Amino acid sequence: MNLTLWTPSPERVEAANMTRFRAHVAAAEGVALDDYNALYAWSVAHIERFWVHVWDFVRIKAETRGARVLVDGDKMPGARFFPDAKLNFAENLLRVTDDRRVLTFWGEDKVKTTMTGAELSALVSKLQQFLKDQGVGAGDRVAGFVANTPETLAAMLAAASLGAVWSSCSPDFGVAGVLDRFGQIGPKVLFATDGYYYNGRAFGAREKLGDIVPALESVTAVVMLPYAKEAAEGDLPAKTQSLADAIAPYCAGPIAYTMVGFNDPLVVMFSSGTTGKPKCIVHSVGGALIQQVKEHVLHCDVKPGDVVFYFTTCGWMMWNWLIAGLAAEAELALFDGSPFAPDGNVLFDFADAAKFTVFGTSARYIDACAKGGIEPANTHSLESVRTICSTGSPLAPESFDYVYAEVKADVQLASISGGTDIVSCFVLGEPTSPVRRGEIQRRGLGMAVEVWSDDGKPVTGEKGELVCVRPFPSMPIGFWDDPGDARYKAAYFETYPGIWRHGDYVELTPEGGLIIHGRSDSALNPGGVRIGTAEIYRQVEKVDAVMESLVIGQDWESDVRVVLFVRLRAGAALDDALVKEIKTTIRANCTPRHVPAKIVQVDDIPRTRSGKIVELAVRDVVHGRPVKNKEALANPGALDLYAGIAALAE
Repeated sequence: MNLTLWTPSPERVEAANMTRFRAHVAAAEGVALDDYNALYAWSVAHIERFWVHVWDFVRIKAETRGARVLVDGDKMPGARFFPDAKLNFAENLLRVTDDRRVLTFWGEDKVKTTMTGAELSALVSKLQQFLKDQGVGAGDRVAGFVANTPETLAAMLAAASLGAVWSSCSPDFGVAGVLDRFGQIGPKVLFATDGYYYNGRAFGAREKLGDIVPALESVTAVVMLPYAKEAAEGDLPAKTQSLADAIAPYCAGPIAYTMVGFNDPLVVMFSSGTTGKPKCIVHSVGGALIQQVKEHVLHCDVKPGDVVFYFTTCGWMMWNWLIAGLAAEAELALFDGSPFAPDGNVLFDFADAAKFTVFGTSARYIDACAKGGIEPANTHSLESVRTICSTGSPLAPESFDYVYAEVKADVQLASISGGTDIVSCFVLGEPTSPVRRGEIQRRGLGMAVEVWSDDGKPVTGEKGELVCVRPFPSMPIGFWDDPGDARYKAAYFETYPGIWRHGDYVELTPEGGLIIHGRSDSALNPGGVRIGTAEIYRQVEKVDAVMESLVIGQDWESDVRVVLFVRLRAGAALDDALVKEIKTTIRANCTPRHVPAKIVQVDDIPRTRSGKIVELAVRDVVHGRPVKNKEALANPGALDLYAGIAALAE
């Protein structure tokens, strides 16, 4: 059993939405549900009744719910929730329409603004009228090459209000990366940010747009959203007008919401892999809504007036998750740019200024703060912060220690995991349960998650594949342009027919917590023994000289050997003493099989634009295989560092 680092107070448990929901279900169903584990077990055993209770508890707005809750519930894929429901996603988010503040925005330290419910609704109203005049209707695609600004949020909601399908990526994407995504789905209207800030610098977007817009033949209108105006140089591409000009003809008024089916498309998300063009994953209106609001209200304990923040770009699914906080009547805190500009305290400054309730970020950011010596517990109040969420990669046990020692002692630290594939979480935080070092607290309500051994049997206390054995609302509708769902089925249902295999290598603890050991497709197999890469990262991160690392399995002499790449602190060198320290640390805390056969110093670690390290791409480079989709990377040039390394040829 891992060390318990935090236990919620009796007062917090009593006040939690989860406690009220558990009591509601117990009374309605006439069952005893004494704790979260009992509620969870009931939720996956009675999924139809469970999702009806969620609908009522989080107050989903709909023209009708319909009598049927689940059809073809024995099919994955194929199951459909609430097939007769009619609703609108934007109506569910635009709940606050008066002078209460609904968002605070910081663009690094360059731009700071707020917006009320009335102001957001007015902008959505004008943009809806503009889109309607461009011929946008239900099922049409609207795309965003955009920063995480209030105007971007309004554009998405305007599209959703018409039943249109939204898709976005951030303005730091290269031209090829944008076309690889939007070129597949044929958007009718494109929103674009005029520029953006990163690490204190302003970058323009018009030059890229000059190449993007002509290549997207489906686009009939482009709207330029104002942000980094000092970078907005050059001529506007054809078909382009400013936001001010686009909405000038319209007056704000009541928003006419187009009612669509629960299982109609809402967003197209893109996989960030490097094995070819990104997969276009289509998510439904009702599935994304009910799942994400369940997570906000129950798992993050968000109440009206709370402030929800997640450090994300518009190219990562966490942006879609974040904005759903409006459906819980929370205020959003939006941030765009580098979390270390002008210095490593900017997000903690923002937390105090905007009074974050939920502070969401990445495991990489937490590790970087720890290694950078940032100690907000000594420099900031953070009094309002009740929950810190972390995702993107497994959160190391040492990062748990750092948060409780140097950030805030009385806080729920919720490591969460799911992904673009489900635009939500399989496993995440739970506000009435303790936080244990190195563990994700619980499986999500209604998510029938199990850990399966190699022979396809559920196990506890052993490592195995994360699977979901019953359907859930936020399963994708499918992939875009995928006849017969061939690629969709191959992605999740090929290994275990009728069972969702997520691709994570995990362990379910006896208490109901989860430990993620890495992606199962990047698991190492030296001597035929399966090792999760996260097991090695957890040990390497203890070594002070190592800033970050990446590990792969290299095919060698009819076997696989473990190769560790390390990026070191300034001034550090990979000498014999450091190599010994790294190997000793790994051996002492894992097994001899975890100890890398080779340790190589590199200047950079390649990552996707959402911050995930790309082990498979590095493995391809080391083995001389091409990487097909370098545009998925934030720093594709880093891959060149891994080609032709002499030490790996001996």
